[in-house]
Amino acid sequence: MKDITLLIVDDHPVVRDGLRGMFAAPGSGFRVLGEAADGVEGVTLALALDPDVVLMDLRMPGGGGVDAIAELGRRGARSRVLVLTTYDTDTDTLPAIEAGATGYLLKDAPREELFGAVRAAAEGRTVLSPAVASRLVTAVRTPAAPAGGAALSAREREILALVARGTANRAIAAELFISEATVKTHLTHIYGKLGVKDRAAAVAAGYDRGILGGS
Repeated sequence: MKDITLLIVDDHPVVRDGLRGMFAAPGSGFRVLGEAADGVEGVTLALALDPDVVLMDLRMPGGGGVDAIAELGRRGARSRVLVLTTYDTDTDTLPAIEAGATGYLLKDAPREELFGAVRAAAEGRTVLSPAVASRLVTAVRTPAAPAGGAALSAREREILALVARGTANRAIAAELFISEATVKTHLTHIYGKLGVKDRAAAVAAGYDRGILGGS
């Protein structure tokens, strides 16, 4: 089986060294292509090296992770982004997932959980630490969703499924052969039907209500 390729983006050299050592171990099934110390460098290397997964820290001097995730989406990068950070507040998690992160994991995650999350991210599956998943569901439920809201159309379900995989609007438009403006219009309708305000809350609502199925 082909190794999953990685780019590590973190401003702490000790963290980068530890992650590289973990993923470079013989027989791990991973291959580290490079390292970056901030989001700006991370975007440059991700576009040049084309890794399967980018392990992205969030708060870094010289360029944060959320801006880097959004930029990779704008540039049409193939790489999936798995956030790996010590922060799990709403102000960190929601913007990162809305920007297009495929998953969000905390740095205290056990090695096997981290390995499993990277494999899942490489396949385009959403991966959230339990604490983050709980926050997302709470964020959806806090503004109570309207009862008996209109059901999503087949196209809206299709777009929501792509959003759940961390696909940016431009990439959704290309995959479905529609304009980016049409994608945004569909998203507005989805938000209205689900009673939410953003992409992350829509995905959480989709899982919570069974629209996106199980994990």
